[in-house]
Amino acid sequence: MREPRDATARARGAFVGSASGAVGIAAHALGGGEVALGQSGLALLIAACALVGHLVGSLRNRYGLVEVMVLLAGGQTLGHTALSLAPGHQHGGATGAMLAAHLVAIPVGAVLIRGAELAITRVVSSVRRIVAALLPLPATESTGVRAFGSLPALRPILLGSGTGTRGPPLFG
Repeated sequence: MREPRDATARARGAFVGSASGAVGIAAHALGGGEVALGQSGLALLIAACALVGHLVGSLRNRYGLVEVMVLLAGGQTLGHTALSLAPGHQHGGATGAMLAAHLVAIPVGAVLIRGAELAITRVVSSVRRIVAALLPLPATESTGVRAFGSLPALRPILLGSGTGTRGPPLFG
């Protein structure tokens, strides 16, 4: 059974993978690279971004801003490399505008991704509270058969009957 935190990790992976592809294309265009992708270039970019998204989504759940920035930098590098390996690719290497676009996109993307993670967590917990308040658990009928592991209600006299440990009397 999946834990609720798995959904946040998968969302983070999707955000990092898609941001890596989008920033890779934008920075590539700013640097004078070919933006009209053919089928092979697009397939390489999608495969690289899917790989990055899957890896990020499968890692541990707690990330800070710095960790997300490192993940984005790695994803952008892989996405840009995939674009550079596409057949028919031509441009004169990394330009200042291309590098600046990547460097600006890393912290901006990390802040947006962390904000989206927090928003998802808050929305999901709010929806759970609302659903729990609007749809209380239905009352069960007593059939005389107890479910496995259920205990009868303890009487108040037993709850406050004494303190200490019980044991055999001391012979003295």
